[in-house]
Amino acid sequence: MFNVVLIEPEIPQNTGNIARTCAATNTRLHLIKPLGFSLDERSVRRAGLDYWDKVSVTVYESLADFYEKTKAAVSSGAKMYYASTKGKIVYSDVSYRDGDFLLFGKETKGIDEKVLYENYDRTVRIPMWGELRSLNLSNSVAIALYEALRQNGFPLFTTEGKLRNY
Repeated sequence: MFNVVLIEPEIPQNTGNIARTCAATNTRLHLIKPLGFSLDERSVRRAGLDYWDKVSVTVYESLADFYEKTKAAVSSGAKMYYASTKGKIVYSDVSYRDGDFLLFGKETKGIDEKVLYENYDRTVRIPMWGELRSLNLSNSVAIALYEALRQNGFPLFTTEGKLRNY
């Protein structure tokens, strides 16, 4: 199972889209505070997070709290990859393994540059044409996550399309 990590997400609809992607791919979702929205039932429903009950979500007080609580997974071989437009490695050039973590920053600022600097050898980017600032967060998560899943053969997925009989 892969892990998607959102550091200080700000837009509930993006987090909702990402939660839906995580539910559809059996991926754990990790949210690092502060969040730009509430996770109470009413707020989640209003933001369209209708897949919330189908995804494994863990919330952390800070990035330090996240690192502390995932230390055992990293010691067991899981790697953390940091997604940023400032990355030196193209996301598809990484060999992802089950259990790895894909980290994404907040919509307005991305991942803090100090964190990127400390982890630059595992900072990946999605190539873009022109002078655009970035892709939408939920699109970026889907692109990177599906590449990791593709590399691992889409474990336990339904890979055949099904048509109804007419």
